[in-house]
Amino acid sequence: MNITATNDTICAIATANGIGSIAIIRLSGDDALEIALKLTKKEALTPRYATLSNIYDKQNDLIDEAIIIYFKAPFSFTAQDVVEIQCHGGFIVAQIILKACLTSGARLAEAGEFSKRAFFNGRIDLSEAEAIAQLIEAKSEDAAKILARQMKGSLKKYIEQIRDEIIHILAYSEVSIDYAEEDLPEDLIQQIKDKLQSLSKSLEKTLNISKNREGLMQGFRVAIVGKPNVGKSSLLNSLLNYDRAIVSDIAGTTRDTIEESVKIGTHLIRMVDTAGIREANDEIERIGIERSLEAIQQSDIVVALFDNSRDADEEDEQIISLIKSHAKDKKVIYIKNKIDLESKFSHTKLNFDLELNSKDEVNELVEILKSYIDITNSSDEIMLISHRQISAVENTIKNIKEAYEPLETQELEIFSFHLNVAVKEMASITRPFENDEMLDKMFGSFCLGK
Repeated sequence: MNITATNDTICAIATANGIGSIAIIRLSGDDALEIALKLTKKEALTPRYATLSNIYDKQNDLIDEAIIIYFKAPFSFTAQDVVEIQCHGGFIVAQIILKACLTSGARLAEAGEFSKRAFFNGRIDLSEAEAIAQLIEAKSEDAAKILARQMKGSLKKYIEQIRDEIIHILAYSEVSIDYAEEDLPEDLIQQIKDKLQSLSKSLEKTLNISKNREGLMQGFRVAIVGKPNVGKSSLLNSLLNYDRAIVSDIAGTTRDTIEESVKIGTHLIRMVDTAGIREANDEIERIGIERSLEAIQQSDIVVALFDNSRDADEEDEQIISLIKSHAKDKKVIYIKNKIDLESKFSHTKLNFDLELNSKDEVNELVEILKSYIDITNSSDEIMLISHRQISAVENTIKNIKEAYEPLETQELEIFSFHLNVAVKEMASITRPFENDEMLDKMFGSFCLGK
């Protein structure tokens, strides 16, 4: 994609592929209205008015009867002329209409090109664009609400406030450089330090909230771990309400991680059934166990299962040790399973959160998971929704802290350098200085039609 938005006319199917009652084809650009008039054989379309019309191809064959809505520039998502054709859904009709648009002079839009045009035409900034992209794939109701607020500019306002405060401090420094022979008053230096510390504290709070709630945006991952035959697969099947994983008394039945999604409360959670962790008997099992350890590291919550019907042994000790080393700063739920059998398991270092029979009843576990996730996401604070935003804030904090020492020694050129970097990092979250590669990669991750 070019770095600047062009006015050539692009088109794409904006709805998901598959069978449905309605599909939407979107056109944007200088010739959008002209192409729509060709397809409908109408002389004019009233802006923002839903018009029922027949759609014809180049051979004048009827394709469909559809609703046409024309958005006249600049009052559209892209700030260009936009036409949306709402036709009957399915695999064929929308494709035929799209082909007719292309034949009439439009070109196929690249991934994210509609949003990219909206950005370059000043309709949205990058934080709003990322919110739009993530809202489409929201994994919970809470995530959808946060993203909806960001689409309306909540993060943008916060970032601009931080950026303006840094620029205000930078202005003092730049003016003082012109009068380098005069030392800055001590009270002014302290005021600047206090302000920088306040900014750093605010950004660190936002950063910590964002990292702790990352699962809200990406979807929480729950890893079920334990030695072979403790009931991990049975627990997964019970949570899913169907037999997804093979259950067997043979150790090592699950040789790889099994992942499935389940809705708990208002959240879509990714459950990961891992291979039983023990000394591997063959190469395939060893690889499966390595993936189990990766699943622990990548999860937000670890459910650790122990077998009530067997004595604690070295494999159980290994599980406890691995959890402590691989699940640092994660929520771990310790469960004693198979409580319908004779109790033999005892361990002085373990305090179990729950005792159950995974084949029968898992409602208590569901409630524990729901409560933890709801508490994690109870804050209405501003949060960052992408690794790009998190990286920018981390770099901002780093440069603010690195500015303290040159401020103390009144090396104002170095002080200003760090603050200038901080300003650019904050600006990159909403409207960065020109960076073709970064913008292309970001908008290229969007789906077609956006």
